[in-house]
Amino acid sequence: MSAEQALEVLGEGLWHTTSEPGFTGILSVGSILVEPNIPDEERWHTLRGPDYYPYVRKLGGVSLFDFEGFEPASYSEQYRLSSWRTFIPMRRERRVAVWIEIDRGMVSGNLIGRNALLERWKTEAAQRHNIMPNLEAAHLGDIPIDAFVRAFVVRQESPKLEAVAIIQK
Repeated sequence: MSAEQALEVLGEGLWHTTSEPGFTGILSVGSILVEPNIPDEERWHTLRGPDYYPYVRKLGGVSLFDFEGFEPASYSEQYRLSSWRTFIPMRRERRVAVWIEIDRGMVSGNLIGRNALLERWKTEAAQRHNIMPNLEAAHLGDIPIDAFVRAFVVRQESPKLEAVAIIQK
C-alpha cells in the first residue's frame, strides 16, 4: 500500500499511529498514554536521550497526525526534511501499523493544533527536538479510548487498511 492510498482512507482526520502490541496495550489501559510502558528503543527518536526527544514528548503530549487539508506534494516541497513518509502507511521496519482516528471535538481542550505547535516550537527555539511541521499536532496528556472514532491496521503485504475493533480489555 502506498502513502497516497493510505491517505485516501485517513482523509482529513486526526490520527495516532502505533504498533500492534502498542494498540493492545492502549486497549488494556483504556488510553493512549503519554508515557506508555514500552522501552525507549521502540519509540521514535529516543536513542540520544531526553535532550533530543521529539518535541511533543518533551511537552508531555501524544503525537497526532492532522491531515486536514494535507497535500502530500506541496507539503513535501515546502518541508523537504519532514519524515512523514516514514510513518505512512507504516514504518517499514515494523511491517505493520495501527491507525487510530481521534475525535477532534472530544480532545479540543487539550489539543495544540499543528500551526500552534510549530509556532511554539519556533518561539521556544526547540530545534533539537524534532517535529513534523504543520502536520503534527499534540494532545497534552493521555487520550481516553472514548475519544477514538475508529481504527485500522495496515500490513506490508496487504493492499488495504483493515478495520480493527476498539474494545477495551
